[in-house]
Formats: sequence, structure tokens, C-alpha cells
Amino acid sequence: MSETKKKAPFFGKKEKKLITDPFDDSNPITVQVLGICSALAITVQLKPSVVMTLSVIFVMVFSSFIISVLRNLIPSRVRIIVQLVVVAFLVTVVNEFLKAYQYDVFKQLSVFVGLIITNCIVMGRLEAFALGNKPFPAIIDAFGNALGYGIILIIVSFFRELFGSGKLWGIQVVPDSFYDFGYVNNGLMILPPMALITVGILIWIQRSRNTALIEEN
Repeated sequence: MSETKKKAPFFGKKEKKLITDPFDDSNPITVQVLGICSALAITVQLKPSVVMTLSVIFVMVFSSFIISVLRNLIPSRVRIIVQLVVVAFLVTVVNEFLKAYQYDVFKQLSVFVGLIITNCIVMGRLEAFALGNKPFPAIIDAFGNALGYGIILIIVSFFRELFGSGKLWGIQVVPDSFYDFGYVNNGLMILPPMALITVGILIWIQRSRNTALIEEN
């Protein structure tokens, strides 16, 4: 009697790696230095950063799924145009949703939701992964990279809002007693240069504990 072949697990090591790598070795912002514009521009407060993260996750996951499903039908010479059309449609959905249900956040994010269309992370994963892989791995890869991008946004905005205005999610968390004793919010934290400095600190921390990244560079 021949031995039955073991089926590969539905969510195996390869799939786990697709999710975990963007948090460390292949983080879109701190390693690949992609999507820096939004990381610098919208991280003054925590709420817009979380909304931007969810928006990018939605756009990346669904665009990767659609492109992966259509990968054998898309002519090579127009693949970039097709990708842009798919991403633009999904970004329009996000834009209209925010305008209808989160208008205050929509105004804060301004043009940056629209710029998801040309975000290097989105287009890069479509071109490098979704076009050459089946839908499920493409979805996992997109989710991992979008979450890796979003985590950096959330960390940066957490410290900028906390130390810059004494608030988190627009709610004051620094007690009034601190201010009575002379505590003063650091106005520098809410200025654009501090976003770059904070991202730089995160890059330094990551690379100082990851010798593999240092050796590669």
C-alpha cells in the first residue's frame, strides 16, 4: 500500500514568513524606505495614522487579490495601467467612505489617501508578488506589508501626539497635575522634522539589533 502524501498546511511556514518579515527584516518603511511621505505627514495624531493603516490594508489586500486572480489574463505591456486602475478604484471607495462617515479624519488626511494610488509599497507588492502568485499567498503578502507599514505609522504618531500635545486619540492622558508642576508639551514633536527624526530612531533601533541588515548594507 502506497503511503498517502501529507497535505501542506493551509497556513504554513511560508505564509507565516510573508506576514512576519514585513515587521522586521523587510519592513517597508524602516528597511525598504518606502511610503515615507505619509509616515512624515500624517503622524501628528494617532487617529489619522490608524485610519491610514486600515485604508492601506484594505487597498493592498483587495488589489493584490484582484491582480492575482487576473494575472494570467493581463497582457504584460499594460500590466501597470491595469494595476493603477484597480488601485485607483479601491482608493476611491476608501475616499468616499471616509468622506461620508469620518469627515474630520478625511480632512486631516487630505490628499494622502489619494496618494495611496502611487504608493511604492502598494505598486511594488502588486508587481513583485501578486502578479506571480496565487490569490491566497498574495493576500497574505499584502496584509503583512500593509500591517508592517501601519505599525511604524502608529508608533511614530503615538509618541508625537503623546509628547507633542499630551493626548492620545484626541483625549488628554497627561494629568493636569503634571502641568501644575511645570510640565510643558514638546512643541517640536508636532513639527514635520520630528517625524523624520522619530523614523530615524526606529531605523537605528532596528538595525542595531539586527546584524543581518547591517551586514547586507
